[in-house]
Amino acid sequence: MAGGGFSNSGHGGTHFEAKITPIVIISCIMAATGGLMFGYDVGVSGGVTSMDPFLQKFFPTVYNRTKDPGLNSNYCKYDNQGLQLFTSSLYLAGLTATFFASYTTRKLGRRLTMLIAGCFFIVGVVLNAAAQNLAMLIIGRILLGCGVGFANQAVPLFLSEIAPTRIRGGLNILFQLNVTMGILFANLVNYGTAKISGGWGWRLSLGLAGFPAVLLTLGALFVLETPNSLIERGHLEEGKKVLRKIRGTDNIEPEFLELVEASRVAKEVKHPFRNLLQRKNRPQLIISVALQIFQQFTGINAIMFYAPVLFATLGFGSSAALYSAVITGAVNVLSTIVSVYSVDKLGRRILLLEAGVQMLLSQIIIAIILGIKVTDHSNDLSHGWGIFVVVMICTYVSAFAWSWGPLGWLIPSETFPLETRSAGQSVTVCVNLLFTFVMAQAFLSMLCHFKYGIFLFFSGWIFVMSFFVFFLLPETKNVPIEEMTEKVWKQHWLWRRFMVDDDDDDDVDVVKKNGHANGFDPAAQL
Repeated sequence: MAGGGFSNSGHGGTHFEAKITPIVIISCIMAATGGLMFGYDVGVSGGVTSMDPFLQKFFPTVYNRTKDPGLNSNYCKYDNQGLQLFTSSLYLAGLTATFFASYTTRKLGRRLTMLIAGCFFIVGVVLNAAAQNLAMLIIGRILLGCGVGFANQAVPLFLSEIAPTRIRGGLNILFQLNVTMGILFANLVNYGTAKISGGWGWRLSLGLAGFPAVLLTLGALFVLETPNSLIERGHLEEGKKVLRKIRGTDNIEPEFLELVEASRVAKEVKHPFRNLLQRKNRPQLIISVALQIFQQFTGINAIMFYAPVLFATLGFGSSAALYSAVITGAVNVLSTIVSVYSVDKLGRRILLLEAGVQMLLSQIIIAIILGIKVTDHSNDLSHGWGIFVVVMICTYVSAFAWSWGPLGWLIPSETFPLETRSAGQSVTVCVNLLFTFVMAQAFLSMLCHFKYGIFLFFSGWIFVMSFFVFFLLPETKNVPIEEMTEKVWKQHWLWRRFMVDDDDDDDVDVVKKNGHANGFDPAAQL
């Protein structure tokens, strides 16, 4: 079966022969369990922080405030920096670990980096489940964060490099699908453990994170290393052997030679992080950084971290809050599956733009309802209105799940050339975790001060990011990774101006002179 290669009739492209082999599917599924671990960590924190026994043991001040009928604001019940640090410390640690993960990904390979991530996860889970004090709890979260840093660095690269071009988007989104499944799994676990008498349910919630941690570790032991990584590290024959195995054909010479050439160019780059700042690499860097910032300012992680807390703030009972979080988690999973099937058919831009409209409208509607029904001192959110708020949050979550969630990871992983790919992915993960940390640390305080306006704050950002996508994000559907520069960046109305060597002043002048003739054509970008 011939590979899909690049099928844009406007540009042409290379068709590499490739079958969709079982070994590729299995490898991608096992590698994507790194997303399962990440998602579980995102989902479990909001659940345990809404459990009274957990709050009594580690955050008694917050517990007393939630039980205080004279509290001056419904929106400020959970506003506590220590409670937010429990959630956000994981992402700060992941941010730091990313820099080390960039080195191991490049020098030791994608597979070994995933194994290191699994080991960090396992140790962190043990400390969290056995925590006797806040320090032990935070140290466990920091180790989990190190695992997140290593996994988020290696897994998207692994998936992009091992997948055939025509299904690269779908297989890469397995990572995000596993993130959403991890969140749903955590919500279900929290819903069950909250009902355990004896006050130890939160330990079970934190301890069951060991399940995805073990899956990732075992997966890393059995998956194949990517041909790109093997060739990059000088193992040419082994790289060719693996390429033949994963493509299911003997006709792999054209793709192999392209990988060898890309590796040769990559080895000429002695300082990949410095090289990222070169003019020709700025478009990929700008797009990747912007996508990570925008992904967090959709507000999704703030809502998924604290979904039970948020619903409790809006007047839902503890059990109802956890139940509502399960519903949003299920919508998250189902909508991500939509993205798996549509991203390589509809393209990246269409999904992002449609989702922008859907998220914007749902956030504004939520803000209006809460502004009218939930005040500082009273909660008039009736059963019917409460259900409607959950529906609107699900509408918002579904849009994110088939757009900014998976594509925020997919697009950066497929746009950097090999010589800067590891460094580019490191910056991508670093920026993502930095802003995830900011949102995790600030959300409950923002909720206290902005109240219902928090949803208007996020909707404003959604408008900005949709504008950015429409004008500045090129389509990367069905383009082989090593041909992104020629087929994508050099064809874009703005970014082609950067696709020249830094010292090639004559070419820069030519591009500038021709810029008007080949200016922006909105229709061409769709």
